[in-house]
Amino acid sequence: MTVSRRLTELGISLPRATAPLGSYVPARRAGHLLHLSGHLAKRDGRVVTGRVGAEVDVETARLLARQVALDLVATAAEAAGGVDALAGVIKLVGLVRSAPGFDQQPAVINGASDLLVEIFGEPGRHARSAVGVSELPLGAAIEIEAIFELG
Repeated sequence: MTVSRRLTELGISLPRATAPLGSYVPARRAGHLLHLSGHLAKRDGRVVTGRVGAEVDVETARLLARQVALDLVATAAEAAGGVDALAGVIKLVGLVRSAPGFDQQPAVINGASDLLVEIFGEPGRHARSAVGVSELPLGAAIEIEAIFELG
């Protein structure tokens, strides 16, 4: 089954790929791998700020991570020439702006990981890091970067 067909089955439409916020490219191809720059958690086009475990609860953060995964797929699809050019996901690095003592970063980034498996099936299973940080650009609650495999 193609990725585009799976997205249709899931009732998911990809957002528009967003432009970078600085002096970098959103995606860079190296052989059969597509490396994506970090994507910030957004809602209605605006960066969601706050510390997870304080201003942002775990469930909200998990849903934000899911949205970031959709943004990553959109960027990857644009860079690859279409969503069906994506063969799977190799790795995610999830950064969670965490309140002191917060240690549930894996639960937050599961929002992104679970969605990628829903979309890609077994090729969506990936290596991953989920890291707590004190600050992120623009005060964002979450930033996720990814490496996709091209078909």
